[in-house]
Amino acid sequence: MPDFTDNLKPSKPDGPEILAKERAQSDVPIDELASHLLSRNDFLTRQERVLRVLEKEPLFNKSKQQNLSRPERYHLGLARAKKLRRLADTHGWDAEDQSMSSYLCDDVSPYMVHYAMFITTIREQGDEQQKAYWMPKIDAMDVIGCYAQTELGHGSNVKGLECEARWDPKTKEFVLHSPYISSSKWWNGTMGRTANHAIVVAQLKVPKSPGSTDYVDHGPHPFVVQIRDLKTHKPLDGIAVGDIGPKYGYAPMDNGYMLFDHFRIPHSAMLSNYSRVDPNTCTYSRPANPAVVYGSLTAVRASIIMHARLIMARAVTIGVRYTCVRRQFQDRDSKDRGAPELSVLDYPTVQIRILPILATAFALHYTGEAMQKLYEGTRAQIDKGDFSKLAVLHAQSSGLKSLCTELAANSIETCRRAMGGHGFGGGSGYIQLNNDYLSKPTVEGDNWMITQQTASYLIKRMSAAVSGKGQAEDELEAACRDWLKNGGRSSSSPLPVFDSDEAIVQAFHRRSRYSTYQAYIEREVKKRSWNSMQIQLRKISHAESQSILVTNFFEAITAEPSGISSVLRAHLATLFRLFAFYTMDAEARDFVKANAVSNADLDQLPAKIQDLMAQIRPHAVRLVDSWKVPDFLLDSALGRYDGKVYEDLFNRAHRLNPLNEITFNPYYKSDEIVMGSGSDELKKILAKL
Repeated sequence: MPDFTDNLKPSKPDGPEILAKERAQSDVPIDELASHLLSRNDFLTRQERVLRVLEKEPLFNKSKQQNLSRPERYHLGLARAKKLRRLADTHGWDAEDQSMSSYLCDDVSPYMVHYAMFITTIREQGDEQQKAYWMPKIDAMDVIGCYAQTELGHGSNVKGLECEARWDPKTKEFVLHSPYISSSKWWNGTMGRTANHAIVVAQLKVPKSPGSTDYVDHGPHPFVVQIRDLKTHKPLDGIAVGDIGPKYGYAPMDNGYMLFDHFRIPHSAMLSNYSRVDPNTCTYSRPANPAVVYGSLTAVRASIIMHARLIMARAVTIGVRYTCVRRQFQDRDSKDRGAPELSVLDYPTVQIRILPILATAFALHYTGEAMQKLYEGTRAQIDKGDFSKLAVLHAQSSGLKSLCTELAANSIETCRRAMGGHGFGGGSGYIQLNNDYLSKPTVEGDNWMITQQTASYLIKRMSAAVSGKGQAEDELEAACRDWLKNGGRSSSSPLPVFDSDEAIVQAFHRRSRYSTYQAYIEREVKKRSWNSMQIQLRKISHAESQSILVTNFFEAITAEPSGISSVLRAHLATLFRLFAFYTMDAEARDFVKANAVSNADLDQLPAKIQDLMAQIRPHAVRLVDSWKVPDFLLDSALGRYDGKVYEDLFNRAHRLNPLNEITFNPYYKSDEIVMGSGSDELKKILAKL
């Protein structure tokens, strides 16, 4: 029977016409900007090459994915993870290609933690002999690992972990044990059903001497442990391990629990690049810098910042395209009764939600690049025995991880709400993106807690600057000294932020130095308790992180030679100002207190922001196009490149929704649920409860 809906079209102007007009009115050089943004590791070339392969594979079709149960999602996730690895073997993909395939698949892989943390930890914290033993097995995927640090009772407080590894000098083994239910490893991805090995972070306890019953606690250390039989994949005796169950997102990921009952592991299980226990004398050798034990977490935090800008770009690509296509209401001041409805993005109330997010994606990009360089440089120095940059890396990665993941997570929900009713639907492209990204503000350090690490470093450097002894230890201390030397808050007049982009950067620096100094006074002079200062500490961490974002953005677009055209530089400068002023407006009181910006200028900020948004508005579509997010990844009717929003929404509802393939019996007097099934369907439902 013919389906009359097959011939229906949207009213005019339709989405393709609207987006074509939007693109035609802008001079943003899309390919130049895309190359500028995505040149690292040949991102665009890899994306195009890998995408061609994935688009041909039925396994990666998402048309009915949202209707699957959680067990079905794990089944699908594992099937996809295996397929991606086989494709890598077939096509000779390197590690970057494999990472790209996971990114484009956009379904969290049960192998994710194996790739992201297990391998990194072995590589960074294993000695040469351990790496020679483990890496070939890891590369062959005979060993599939997870990272078991967080516990049921402790997460961010690594020093409080309860799982212990006691050295037994008689058998020359470590004994892993979970003394309490709260000692259970918990939340560890890849562990629940997939991994056969784990990096287990446990409290190292060593006797004072081979015959002593007195143990010394040396704190948390990593051990590589086999947790399942390599043939049967069953848990080994003395280990209880499984999946923790449903979560907000990450449906295919088997986040797990694990407990040990006096489980014995060999001396070689302790990763010994930095720390070791002499098997004969029980002598413990400590690392030159204990923070290297958390190197894997620092690596992940640095990569999270880089990833956040892609998440924001994806969210705002949907937001910009749809709010251009979507039309609602005529201009109230128009005298033409037949005037067309306005694009939703023409309303400042929508612009203020969408366009600052667009600007922020660019801000995160430049700091993500800077953090990758800082991490790579620091790792190279550590390999040579130089730990001088480790504290800076740890402090910056902690503060930026907190701020950037918060910005990215909030951006998804802000964009979704700005889409109106269709933002709530399955065709929005936001449901899985939103649910999956919700983990980022809490994993690898809770966003509120880890700001204390940044704040602690800031206060230490300000304390050193106040003392003025010797040479400044790093750039931050030197900046604190300069601020103090110039008189601190009373050094000069507020900065002319509307006259100079450099003045904007200086204003953020001045505000951060002032905020840090106030925390220093409270903590070091007035001796206020750390616990009572936690809210203030978070503020100074965010102030410094915002200063870093503004600085990196400014330096990237003003560097000589920058390699970008004058046309593109002008667009980026406008985005820079929008990001800076929008951030400044939200924190206006702090800038006044720091004497960084005058009250009069702050009063003008809302008007300046609206003017900048008006400048960006005609170029918004081409700016999001420059991020080159493929429709395959977006999986969004609202954000598709060709603008066929309404056709796609209707197709998903009318043709792809499996619920519409079933005829139900809604009459309450009958036990039958599906027409013609009798009570069989009810019995199936009850059996699952």
